[in-house]
Amino acid sequence: MDERGIMDEKINANEIKKGARYILDIVGMNHEGQGVGRIGGFVVFADGALEGEKVEADIVKVSGNYAVAKLAGIIEPSRDRISPFCKVYGRCGGCSLQHMKYRAQLKFKENVARDALKRIGGLESVAVHPAIGMREPFKYRNKAQYPLTWANGKVAAGFYAKRSHEVVECGECGIQDEMSGRIASLVKDFVERKHIGVYDEKTGKGLVRHIVTRIGFRSGEAMAVIVINGKDLPCKEELVRVLTKEIPEVKSIFLNINTRNTNVILGDKSVKIYGSETIADYIGKYEFRISPASFFQVNPVQTEILYEKALEYASLSGNETVLDLYCGAGTIAIFMAGKAKKVIGIEEVGEAVRDAAANAKLNGVGNVEFAAGKVEDMLPEMVRAGVRADVAVLDPPRRGCGEAVLEAVAAMGPDRIVYVSCNPATMARDAGLLAALGYGVAEVQPVDMFPWTPHVECCVLMTNVKNK
Repeated sequence: MDERGIMDEKINANEIKKGARYILDIVGMNHEGQGVGRIGGFVVFADGALEGEKVEADIVKVSGNYAVAKLAGIIEPSRDRISPFCKVYGRCGGCSLQHMKYRAQLKFKENVARDALKRIGGLESVAVHPAIGMREPFKYRNKAQYPLTWANGKVAAGFYAKRSHEVVECGECGIQDEMSGRIASLVKDFVERKHIGVYDEKTGKGLVRHIVTRIGFRSGEAMAVIVINGKDLPCKEELVRVLTKEIPEVKSIFLNINTRNTNVILGDKSVKIYGSETIADYIGKYEFRISPASFFQVNPVQTEILYEKALEYASLSGNETVLDLYCGAGTIAIFMAGKAKKVIGIEEVGEAVRDAAANAKLNGVGNVEFAAGKVEDMLPEMVRAGVRADVAVLDPPRRGCGEAVLEAVAAMGPDRIVYVSCNPATMARDAGLLAALGYGVAEVQPVDMFPWTPHVECCVLMTNVKNK
């Protein structure tokens, strides 16, 4: 091995040591946005490196067949490299692609979707369109979650460092709505001034765990949720006065009770201490009411683009029955209802189903119905009962659908399946399974819901080739 770690022969993992520095030629990027290089035949994933670069990298982890490295220096930079806009870039766990030009991010996300379909789904020559990006890819998040901790004798609020629960204070965040940061700062200062304890994950003691903010982009309304490890918050009336005086847009304030030793942020119970039960926001012409636990896409600008694409792929004439699986608060179902005969939504979370029904009523949409239950349990029962859908919309969580769900969907025989996914890997796996069940992937449209991160949302059209 030469001192640069560059060689032609295969080498053993035991020869690569944690803490050693190597020079790497970055030949690609993985789905997490890490640069991919090799030391001999051994793969190294380098945080912060871009394809086409020559870099110096320090090994931080060695596994059986790969290593992870931290960028130490750039010898030959990519033309796509830019200076990060955030002062805590590299420490904060978010926005890990700030060093990449935005147009290059979009190309990267297109390639992630295409590669997953080929490598995981076994699907060749699928039409994957260029990712649809934002005109202004900043301040796009309508929801923020700030953990609190003690640091240097003061209360700190920020975001977690990468692969840890160390809290990094960030000040103004480039992707969060400005009002979120102002709310978090006021609550943090209040907690410190009143000497209220903050939660310690190691001991399970301390009161205030998180500050959660929700912003209605078009309504201008804001909600503050203080997550506590107890039953009540001292001086809460004063906190209400501070927030509503400094930020009149705050229309709703809740305490959320979470006394469990868990990484899940919100507990099961929310207690309103000021204002309305919900705030409003819009997707297209439709209004939605948002409660503390409501699922609502965090980027409303791109959500409208994503849903319009899903509606286009559904190709509705007004005579169809649409099945919306994992329907959440009914956003896609309500979007589809204006062009369909009937929409049936299924969702496991009971509170989301109640939100969905309320949102349909709010918008005067009468041709939708929602059922609470697990998709994997309810869908086979519907098949046995002879229920048929002309179009099936699947919008599962990151883990994807599961084989039993896909088999039940295929058994219903819809003409078209519209699959909305936040995880290209499980999307590709499920698309491969559906292909084996008689559904061909017609096209894929990536939509950039999360600029400056490796995450990408995809809308997939699959057609029933058995009916052709």
